[in-house]
Amino acid sequence: MTSIETRSMSRTLKAQATVLGGAVALMWVVFLATVATGGALLSLGIVPRNVIGLRGILFAPFLHGSFTHLLANSIPFAMMGWFVMLRDSRHFIPVTAAAMLGSGLVAWTLGAPGSVHVGASGVIFGYLGFLMLSGWYARSAGSILLSIVVTVMWGGLVFGVLPGQTGISWQAHLGGFIGGALAARSYRVRA
Repeated sequence: MTSIETRSMSRTLKAQATVLGGAVALMWVVFLATVATGGALLSLGIVPRNVIGLRGILFAPFLHGSFTHLLANSIPFAMMGWFVMLRDSRHFIPVTAAAMLGSGLVAWTLGAPGSVHVGASGVIFGYLGFLMLSGWYARSAGSILLSIVVTVMWGGLVFGVLPGQTGISWQAHLGGFIGGALAARSYRVRA
């Protein structure tokens, strides 16, 4: 590897770390602001079938109801986000947007009346859907290998798209997964 390639790879890794670190840091800053306001910011989450609740599509991934909730989302967000960037850095923003939109719209449509959906897990499920299916659609050895690794390591998370534990938005998980799957399909190899 030449020194130019090494510097380029170093710059790429720094940019990826900055983007992911910045997003996770923003989640933590928003959490501190949420605590400081006595939880008032949580009202900016997704409120099902309420027009004002649609703003949560943008805000919900950065809002978390507890320290445990934030911690449980921070690490998988960073890991899965990095895997999306590993596949292709240019896909990170579109995949994140598709996951946010899918997660938000399904939570808004199917969520229980009077509930508020917050957290980055819908985006994480979007990354999971994208990573699991991108090998199928891209048909490249690297993408297939990454899809296999992600499926073996985290494929069991797919069951999180089913109704289950009270207080966990399976609707956001399902929508995020669908958004990620659609993003993977949009990068398919056309025969």
